[in-house]
Amino acid sequence: MLRDFAASNAALFVGLGGLVIGFLFGTIVYRTNYCAMGGLADIHNFNDYRRFRAWVLAAAVALIGTQLLRAGGVVELDKAMYLVPTLNWVGYLAGGFIFGIGMVLAGGCPSRNLARAGGGDLRSLLTLTVLGVVAFMTIAGVLAPVRVTLEQATSLSVRAPTQGLGDRLSLLTGMARGSAALVVTLLIGAAALAFCFMDARFRASPVHIASGVGVGVTVVAGWALTGLAYDEMAARPVQPISLTYIRPIGETLQWLSLYTATPAPGFGVSSVFGALIGAFAAAISMGRFKLVTFSDTGDTLRNLAGAALMGIGGVMALGCTVGQAVTGVSTLAVGSFLTFGAIVAGGFYGLKLLERWIEAE
Repeated sequence: MLRDFAASNAALFVGLGGLVIGFLFGTIVYRTNYCAMGGLADIHNFNDYRRFRAWVLAAAVALIGTQLLRAGGVVELDKAMYLVPTLNWVGYLAGGFIFGIGMVLAGGCPSRNLARAGGGDLRSLLTLTVLGVVAFMTIAGVLAPVRVTLEQATSLSVRAPTQGLGDRLSLLTGMARGSAALVVTLLIGAAALAFCFMDARFRASPVHIASGVGVGVTVVAGWALTGLAYDEMAARPVQPISLTYIRPIGETLQWLSLYTATPAPGFGVSSVFGALIGAFAAAISMGRFKLVTFSDTGDTLRNLAGAALMGIGGVMALGCTVGQAVTGVSTLAVGSFLTFGAIVAGGFYGLKLLERWIEAE
């Protein structure tokens, strides 16, 4: 009955649902200081892995919850953009690495900048604007021909219905696709949870545990929402998707510019607005809302350069620290795991680059 209502009222259901899920996400990120880039900086500067483990926990919770939704028939993950039967390995690796550098220069990934913007940080607002413009330049603008040419020259076809790790296991063993996906989920999920909770400092930090679980649950909620609204026979089917913040930021700028000529905002745009409102509400309730801006020219250039790199890298890699490293990972897509690793590598390189940049000023 809920599926029938969602499918017959898809635009309203997905739009309002995206707003609510985005609100919860923005609130969680702001209140718990959840930050993927911050997790890498904590390791680099203090040998503190707690925020990084929160990121891994978010991915594990999202993976387990999403695969249970898939097994229960709530969402058809094969229809998601992550599970295409080709492997754009250069885009995943190079794009993820470029994105990782960019998020360090910009002081955080798109989701973190959304939370900061909601809290009054004007630097983040400009960073998000530049990110959205450059992302659309890379999707369909002046940078698109280079990206498309690179993808066509390097993408590999996979001998399976999708690039998912479950399908790879099914192909190798002859196991049923659904069973293979659950086996891989169990193995990866158990390893990720062990990595997180075997650390005494992480177990003793409720805020980091809550942040990881909270972010993971919002991703699962996004899949449930769009999965229920999906109707293959509809004139404009709603594609199953969950939280991601590269293309949706560009789409938000487009919607604001073309409001009278565009339909109601979809899940992505609604979740962007929701994250901003959620972070704003959290900042007000905590007494932390404050307008701040760039400290100097160097700070401005670093943030703008980081925004541009995130826009380019995020489109090449098909997502960000949430869109690929949590939402994408939850589908078991090979490309999402490659992107996760590339973002981490790029982030650590970006931290070293940032140190040299600051020393040179």
